[in-house]
Amino acid sequence: MDLCIIGSGYVGLVSGACFAEVGHHVVCVDNDQRKVDMLQAGKIPIYEPGLEDLVHRNVAAKRLRFTNSIEDGVDHSQVIFIAVPTPPQVDGSVDLTYIERVAREIAGVLKEGQYRVVVDKSTVPVKTGEKVEATIKRYNKSAEFDVVSNPEFLREGCAVPDLMNPDRIVIGSANDRATDLMKRVYEPFHAPILVTDVNSAELIKHAANSFLSLKISYINAVAAICEASGADVEMVADGIGMDKRIGRNFLNAGIGYGGSCFPKDVKAFIAIARQLGTPFTLLEEVERINSDQLHRYIAKVREALWVLKDKKIAVWGMTFKPDTDDVRNSVAIDLINRLVAEGAQVTAYDPKGAEKAVDWKLVDPAKVKLAATPAEAADGAEALLIATEWKEFANQDFADVKKRMHTPLVFDGRNLFNPETMRELGFTYHAMGRPSRNA
Repeated sequence: MDLCIIGSGYVGLVSGACFAEVGHHVVCVDNDQRKVDMLQAGKIPIYEPGLEDLVHRNVAAKRLRFTNSIEDGVDHSQVIFIAVPTPPQVDGSVDLTYIERVAREIAGVLKEGQYRVVVDKSTVPVKTGEKVEATIKRYNKSAEFDVVSNPEFLREGCAVPDLMNPDRIVIGSANDRATDLMKRVYEPFHAPILVTDVNSAELIKHAANSFLSLKISYINAVAAICEASGADVEMVADGIGMDKRIGRNFLNAGIGYGGSCFPKDVKAFIAIARQLGTPFTLLEEVERINSDQLHRYIAKVREALWVLKDKKIAVWGMTFKPDTDDVRNSVAIDLINRLVAEGAQVTAYDPKGAEKAVDWKLVDPAKVKLAATPAEAADGAEALLIATEWKEFANQDFADVKKRMHTPLVFDGRNLFNPETMRELGFTYHAMGRPSRNA
């Protein structure tokens, strides 16, 4: 099939590359000419495992191309996916400026006699599909089209396998013709397809992400109880997760969730519920618990070091999760900036996200030293803080790390290490929801 993806960010670029990989012909549209030029030159603006090879292979096969022309994309495509940003506003509601703008631009280039399916791929509030449809009709009286909701469920760091082997495909549609075209798009993926109305499909994404956030906040609340009682949250989570009705995924205590999805989607769902007159106070508590985790973590560090001013502190991790270069809403960045605000001398390391954190002015390079390796970050440190669970951190030579540090004090904000192993190596080890292991 001939497909158009409007927006070449994490969702749009991964979706376009994967659709091309299964045999569709895809044109990715973006209004950022610099990004288009970069992609046309074979450079990938984001880090996502497997994505670069996928893009290069399908560009070479002439199944994937890039342009800044929506007219080009709409003219040559049966199905048009909207995958533009939907950032949060101050009150937590979703800013739909980009969605509305794209809807108007699509309306401006749709030609009479061209039937097109317009698909909301971006995460949007319920009833957005109705507004997209009304907008296109307002600016093009003769267009023949249907609007479909097709939420994405991609996890950064494993977005390619998530799209190639999805748990489910949700198609929100009010028209059999549009539904049939969408089923053809996804026929090569061999995954269960759930067909719903448009409003239900839009709610599924917010409800799913909010539920996963709830699981994280739940286990973090349990972690506080574990610390107070001397229990081990990892063992408690294993016991809970063995119940098939619950499952072990997302029951990992830490310093809280972050990123471009969970914080935004929880806030949006709270705002949506409030606007509909049905306050979702449970999710408000999820937010509060998540925010408290970083306070609790910093309090641990402060208790051990007494005063943070002028203390040399190493931080491993700057991205919001491993296997991505995304530092948006990263708890690790928040941690670093809070330490700096208290006068700590921070040296940070991240395999992929350090450059973006500086470029996007999320950290001040005049106040935060960036290390070339994890070991270098530990030089002279009075404490080592683990903020992101990159696999390479678990594979360090900790005998060397200990020698480099001024004080062998580790605060594991992601429960990445085995407490007994760290004790045997001579570290004073603190984790989240686990008994302290002192050398």
